[in-house]
Amino acid sequence: MTTELQAARRTSRTARMERTTSESSVFVEINLDGTGRSDISSSVPFYDHMLTALSKHSLIDLTVKATGDTHIDVHHTVEDIAITFGEVLKEALGSKAGIRRFGEATIPLDEALANAVVDVSGRPYLVHSGEPAGQEYHLIGGHFTGSLTRHVFEAITLHAGICLHMTVLAGRDPHHIVEAQFKAFARALRAAVEPDPRIGEAIPSTKGAL
Repeated sequence: MTTELQAARRTSRTARMERTTSESSVFVEINLDGTGRSDISSSVPFYDHMLTALSKHSLIDLTVKATGDTHIDVHHTVEDIAITFGEVLKEALGSKAGIRRFGEATIPLDEALANAVVDVSGRPYLVHSGEPAGQEYHLIGGHFTGSLTRHVFEAITLHAGICLHMTVLAGRDPHHIVEAQFKAFARALRAAVEPDPRIGEAIPSTKGAL
């Protein structure tokens, strides 16, 4: 093994970022090669629950500390956390050498069922479908509006440069429908960012870049 390759394998896939606007103050730190440990304080309780699940099932260590103008609406804080998460995910992936690139997971939560397919393509794209009529209007946990689910995935895909197809296949309870999606995304993301020992440090693209 060359010295350069040894150095590449030792590279830590971590990133951290602070993002401050007039609407929120956000700090996010991740380790792609973690064990699913999390320290989450988003100031939106249901979002804390979803981000904790994302960390746990992706095996990405995740720290989120955020405050914002939640007295107006939680939208700004939720969005800004998703933007920052996408940015640090992109940074932690680096050149994307040696990753599997694609990941897929279908996850149930009682009556709800969600399918997520991820391509760490460098091209942001979201297809989000299947939520039952009216899901976007439900207020979950007293703060989190159902429409924010799609918005979170939009912000992550745009800022991380990934493609995500998220499909809700079944569901009745609004909480379950959202949680199944976050867990499906977590498991698909876990598979996509994992190192693939068969390709070593190659870029998994015929273009030679992602």
